[in-house]
Amino acid sequence: MRLLLAVLCLSFAPLSQAAFTQTIVPKGSEQKFIGGKVVDTQDISKRSIDKILVIKSAHQLQLMSNGEALKTYRISLGKAPKGPKLQEGDQRTPEGFYWLDYRKTSDAYNLSLHISYPNISDSARARREGVNPGSMIMIHGTPVSEDYPEWYFHTLDWTNGCIAMKNSDIREVWDLVKDGTMIEIRP
Repeated sequence: MRLLLAVLCLSFAPLSQAAFTQTIVPKGSEQKFIGGKVVDTQDISKRSIDKILVIKSAHQLQLMSNGEALKTYRISLGKAPKGPKLQEGDQRTPEGFYWLDYRKTSDAYNLSLHISYPNISDSARARREGVNPGSMIMIHGTPVSEDYPEWYFHTLDWTNGCIAMKNSDIREVWDLVKDGTMIEIRP
């Protein structure tokens, strides 16, 4: 009986931090209960997203407008998520202030938004240490694979330093955020 209980608990453990997307109700809007769901009456696509805030310790990406979080998404990070990126291949996600400088589609990861890593500080530190800081840090979707479904990736830190989201979430962020938007990545 104990073994059955242990197996049951372990099978639900990965789902406890499973995917979530949270809409924060912006000031001046309200929520209504429509068709069994809580619906925000303000469309965030009408708000200007001026910053993306990533909080690594909480596995969250927030779309910000004038200092207010409009929407929060669950993210996956590099395989070694603690600490800032120090060099190419360390599988860490950078920390600091960057820009989304371009976007591209990807056969492997759906849609991708490029982060302007390394910044001046990252490059200077890497020069002092005599290492390559790395590059090609992106916010991207998850692979589409029959062997590993999307939910499998979404509860793990599996990237080489990028920020990964569910494919439906990256499509939404792709539509809402413009190139040139600031991104702050916090520990």
